[in-house]
Formats: sequence, C-alpha cells, structure tokens
Amino acid sequence: MRRARRWPVSLQHGPIGLRPLRATDEDAWYAVRARNAAWTLPWDATRPPGTPDSGLTFRRMVRRLDADARAGRSLPWVITWTEPSGVSRLVGQLTISGITYGSARWGMAGYWVDRDVAGRGVVPTALALGGDHAFTVVKLHRLEVAIRPENANSLRVVEKLGFRAEGLRPAYMHVNGAWRDHLMFALHAEEVDPAGLLGRLPADR
Repeated sequence: MRRARRWPVSLQHGPIGLRPLRATDEDAWYAVRARNAAWTLPWDATRPPGTPDSGLTFRRMVRRLDADARAGRSLPWVITWTEPSGVSRLVGQLTISGITYGSARWGMAGYWVDRDVAGRGVVPTALALGGDHAFTVVKLHRLEVAIRPENANSLRVVEKLGFRAEGLRPAYMHVNGAWRDHLMFALHAEEVDPAGLLGRLPADR
C-alpha cells in the first residue's frame, strides 16, 4: 500500500477547522498559549531532566512540523474557530504524531484548546475531522489517545467519539514536570462505520 504524503491539507466542519500552522500565526499562537497558561499547564508535555534544550524559534518549529508532515510522520494542525461574522481565529492544536506504516499503521492524537471556546464541541469535532482523515486518506488502522486520569474534559472527548478504553499505562509520558500515568484509548478503522467519526457527533455540530 502506498504511503499517503498529502500535505498541506485543511479540513472544515461548520465553524471548526483544521489547517497547517503558519509562520504568520506566531503572535496569535503565543497570545492564546499565554492566555491559557493555567488552563493547559496540568496537561502540557514537558522535557525530562537532562534533555537538551531544542532552542527552536517559532519559525523553526513551523518548518520542522511541516517537514514531518510532508515526510508522512505526523499531521500537525491548528484548530480554528470561525465566528458568525466570518472571522476565523486560532484556538488550539491537534496533532496526530508517531505515524507508523508497514504492518502497524497507527498514530497518536494529542490536542489542546482555548478555554474561551471550551464546551462548544470544538475538540470532539477537530478530533473527528483528523481521525476521519487519518483512517480514510492516510489509511491508518489504529488511532490512539493517551489521557491523564485526572483530565475529565479530555476523557469526555474520547467518550463522545466512542474510543475504546485499553487500560492504564504507568509513568507513560512526561507531563507538567513529572512522569505521569495515562489511560489509553484507541479506535481501529474497522470500528468506524461509513458515516465516520463526524457521524458520531450531534447533528448540530
């Protein structure tokens, strides 16, 4: 099976969209991250002690993400929200990383969102968009999401989309300064019907 290398790709469902991160997003990205520092801190991935500082500028980060996407290693999107006025703004990120081909064909989804739009179905819709693309275009067989047991908001996201719980992985990922336990959730392509993950969301999304 030929590896999918289609990038850049943008996806849209109602007011919620996914598109590649751009160098011109720098001010908006830093503004959203700063405004949501306390909101995202408990769930932010961190570097274990002794890890060299990457020294990446924002522009270098964008270039690295784009290179990884073009090589088929990840799908790094920003999440956008379009106001009734038609103005679209950056409100988060969704990345499907660690994409593996061959006999595995899996990837892992991670995300964060601006607290200002929390509760509007933004993350479930973004994950459904990205997941449907991963299954139908990239032809992944398995999509995983690892969530800290204390993260009730994120647990609701996978519940809404019908991800299957696979148990606890102790000290799985370095988050907020320490190795943290994570609950693992997954879906296989054959578990998703033709309506896709978007079809699992309420019609008004």
